[in-house]
Amino acid sequence: MDILAAARKRYTAKAYDPTRRVPEETMQQIYEVLRNSPSSVNSQPWHFIVASTPEAKARLAKGVQGPYSYNEAKILNASHVILFCTRVDAEGGHLERLLEQEQRDGRFKDDAAKAGQAKGRQGYVNLHRYTLKDLPQWFEKQAYIALGNAMLAASTLGVDTTPMEGLDPAALDAELGLHEQGLSSLVLLSFGYHADSDFNASLPKSRLTQEQVFTFL
Repeated sequence: MDILAAARKRYTAKAYDPTRRVPEETMQQIYEVLRNSPSSVNSQPWHFIVASTPEAKARLAKGVQGPYSYNEAKILNASHVILFCTRVDAEGGHLERLLEQEQRDGRFKDDAAKAGQAKGRQGYVNLHRYTLKDLPQWFEKQAYIALGNAMLAASTLGVDTTPMEGLDPAALDAELGLHEQGLSSLVLLSFGYHADSDFNASLPKSRLTQEQVFTFL
C-alpha cells in the first residue's frame, strides 16, 4: 500500500477481533519503525513496553480502570499493545549511551565531531531543563513523533491501531516500576484487526479541506 492510501485508510479502531493476531514479522517491522523514528538532536527519550499475551495486556489494562474503563476492551482484545514511555530526565547515563552508540554506528569522523555532538545535545537539554523549564514536555513531543510513525506504518501493513491518552499514568508507573527506571508512561497504542462491531470502520473519513489547513506563500 502506498503512503497516501495508507494515510487515507488509517482510522482509530474502536473494537478489535480477539481471535486475530498480527504476525510477529509484521510487528517486528513496526518495532523497527519506532526504533528509527526521528527525535530532536537524536535524543531518543523514549522506551516502548510491548504486551502481546493475555497476562501482559491485563497488566496494562490496570491503567485504564475507573473513568478510563472504556479503553479496557481495546487493550484486552487487541493483538498487541505498546505503552509509550518517556524519560523523566536526561540523567542516568542516557546521553552517554547515545553518544557511544553514535560512535559505534560511525557517525563521527574524529574526536572533535564527537565532542561537538555531545556539547550541542547537552546544550538543548540544558535549554529545556533550565531556561524553558519544559524538559518532560519536550521529551513527550519526541515520543509523539514516534507514535505517528507507528500508526502510519501499521496502516501500510494493513494493521488497525488505537491511540489512547485516556489512562492513569500513576497506576501504570506503579504497576511497571517505571519511576525506578527513570521513566513515565505517556500514551497507549493498540494493534490488531477491527471487529465487525467496530462502528468507526464504516464511517467516512472527515478532515478539513486543504484550503482550510494550508497557507501557500
